[in-house]
Amino acid sequence: MTQEKLGRILSSVAKQMRADFEQSREFKHSGEAGTSREVLVTKFLANYLPAHVEAIHNAEIISVTGETSRQGDIVVVDRGAPPFTTLEGYRILPNECVYGVIEVKTRLDKADLIDACEKISAARRLPKAAYRPETGPIRRTTSAYGNTYDHYPTSGIIVAYEGLSLETLGNHLMEWCSSRAPMDWPDSVWVLGKGHLQWVSPLGLLERSPYSGVSLAQIDVWKDQDLLLPLALHLNVHFSEAWMKPLDLIPYAGSGMLGTFSRKWDFS
Repeated sequence: MTQEKLGRILSSVAKQMRADFEQSREFKHSGEAGTSREVLVTKFLANYLPAHVEAIHNAEIISVTGETSRQGDIVVVDRGAPPFTTLEGYRILPNECVYGVIEVKTRLDKADLIDACEKISAARRLPKAAYRPETGPIRRTTSAYGNTYDHYPTSGIIVAYEGLSLETLGNHLMEWCSSRAPMDWPDSVWVLGKGHLQWVSPLGLLERSPYSGVSLAQIDVWKDQDLLLPLALHLNVHFSEAWMKPLDLIPYAGSGMLGTFSRKWDFS
């Protein structure tokens, strides 16, 4: 009964998102329309993400090595992430605080699918190294993409309002992934009103992230339901277990001097 109630709530949310999407079609400037659609998804995420993470629209990721990501549609970060800048709503985020990137597309075709996959791959490969040393006996790790990490690796999800058929998108995604390692692959692809693409184990179980040996599954929406309920559950699986070691901002200061040591006082 609770599941059915949540399904009805999210179904009404989906209808409202679709109505807002249709309204955004009236924007003459394509940039304004795209931004409004990203904001709609960000608002949805704000209601269904775990409390210790937040979705940031219009952000750029930087690493301690000086690498910078392309501007992401939505970046999911730890709520303790320091605001390097919030100029006109724009955030620059240290990569150590990033838990995921979500690419939002108006209509997902092959070109937009590849663009989103490449953005996710580039963001996931940024180094996460600026943490304070751990002193306790227990070292936490995360297993994903066929590897074990001493941090939480960046998730990558694609959400579209419209798109090609899921079968066609699945063919394009398999073609792109076939020449790349699992750590470059997106975790899932979602198209409102149609369904989603997600990785499954050899036993047919849905997987949080891909690894060597998985298959890609096409999952159509159930009857008259939209896909926001499975999307909300998928987001919970990804980010409820997100964690971050203590951030060390000193490496981001580079080689610049923080001051001149000119005097000291000793107790006699």
